[in-house]
Amino acid sequence: MHRRTFLAATAGATGALALGAAPAYAHRRPSQDPEALLTRWFADTYRSLEAMVADSGLPADNIKLGGERPVLTENTSTTNIGCWLWSTVAASGLGLISEREMHRRLARTVTTIEKMERLHGFWFNWYNTFTGEVLDAWPGSGAPVNHLLSTIDNAWLDVGLRITEDADPALRGRIRRLRKDIDWSFFYTPYDPADPVAGPGHMRTGFRVKDNALTPYFYGALVSETRMAGYLGMADGSVPGEHYWHMLRTFTPEQRQEMPPGGGWVTRDDVRYFNGHYIYRGRKHVPGWGGSLFGALMPELFVPSTQWSGSWRTNLTHHAMGHRDHGLLDAEYGYWGFSPANVPEGGYQEYGVQYFGISPEGYCSNTDRTYVPYGEPKPDPSAYTNGVVTPHAAILALMVTPGAALTNLRNIARDFDAYEDGKGFYDSVNVSTGKVSDRMLSLDQGMVAAALAQVLKPGLLQRPFRSGGFARRLRPLLSKEDFDI
Repeated sequence: MHRRTFLAATAGATGALALGAAPAYAHRRPSQDPEALLTRWFADTYRSLEAMVADSGLPADNIKLGGERPVLTENTSTTNIGCWLWSTVAASGLGLISEREMHRRLARTVTTIEKMERLHGFWFNWYNTFTGEVLDAWPGSGAPVNHLLSTIDNAWLDVGLRITEDADPALRGRIRRLRKDIDWSFFYTPYDPADPVAGPGHMRTGFRVKDNALTPYFYGALVSETRMAGYLGMADGSVPGEHYWHMLRTFTPEQRQEMPPGGGWVTRDDVRYFNGHYIYRGRKHVPGWGGSLFGALMPELFVPSTQWSGSWRTNLTHHAMGHRDHGLLDAEYGYWGFSPANVPEGGYQEYGVQYFGISPEGYCSNTDRTYVPYGEPKPDPSAYTNGVVTPHAAILALMVTPGAALTNLRNIARDFDAYEDGKGFYDSVNVSTGKVSDRMLSLDQGMVAAALAQVLKPGLLQRPFRSGGFARRLRPLLSKEDFDI
């Protein structure tokens, strides 16, 4: 979304925000000014990410803030590292830190990445935050870590590396050497018309080190965050373009899924597939896997599908509107934005709106997992107890429903102790009890930083994904997309 368009769309957004005076970088404009407010949110979010980074240059998976002092976790993931890289580039692009400081921070992280153990050109899922060594035992319990080369986690690290390569010429050669062994065809299983179950034309979920084999599972749903791995492979030319059309819009009508789909069979680029959709509150949409908002929107932070495709723009807008309607109308929480997040009372859970995922079990919007089987009437809103919203989901929605998302975020910050100056939004809030998470997660704060940067300075983190193979190979595919919505 263009900056002027966003400011116009949010000009009528209401809801006071009592967070104190705006800092110097906001030029002392009142907090009702959307640009000043979002700039402040970005700066505070980046401060929380700074607090998570160890001397190694690696960010902790999360930070606990409720005690006498912040406590960093000893584990970090490849996704977390990617989040830190792109957030630091965004901080420089928005003027929060200098280019010199950006280089210093990125170089420290890259130095550690260069030393980290890899296999088949990819990184393990978990490392020690403080040393960069592969994590063999879980901190606290001592339970062994089942080593995995995760497809999607490696994709997010690759995204961060590409953004770093583009933003910092002094690191360009080192990044290229790091990336030269990345071959996305390693995870890809070509389409086999004789056995489309074993050969669906999808990406595997990863590689199990102890088995010395790829996992037996695939990423199938197109409108999920996992599509980013396929995007990278298709742009590089290591994965064929037909992979895009083999990805599932919905399951076919005879398969068990969240609801019977509408749509029909179509053929594009010689690939025949079911162009399915669901309908929620009168609007058609192509669902993701579980129905989380980050699953639908996270790749849009980098690959501008809504600019290349009217179908993608409509679909992602309907996802955000559906989350809004579920939170305000179905459950009457008064707030919305549902994605996997820290449970305010402790732990981690996948949150979402069941009608936006093809999984027959679906993600639910509350800790109590209120699930409504298809065909049964929607329950009274009182059935949705312990509803949990996560600010990062609503901040992602700023890209497609800016006015509604900004109002929602202002209300969350106003009505709960969910925002702290110098730190940003806490990870989640139980809107039924008022309980706020005492943690911030690198992944979620990294999404917040990228989403705010995209609104404040459109295209800041998208430049590496608008040229080269992305322009030659991926954009034509997305431009031909015609969801049946």
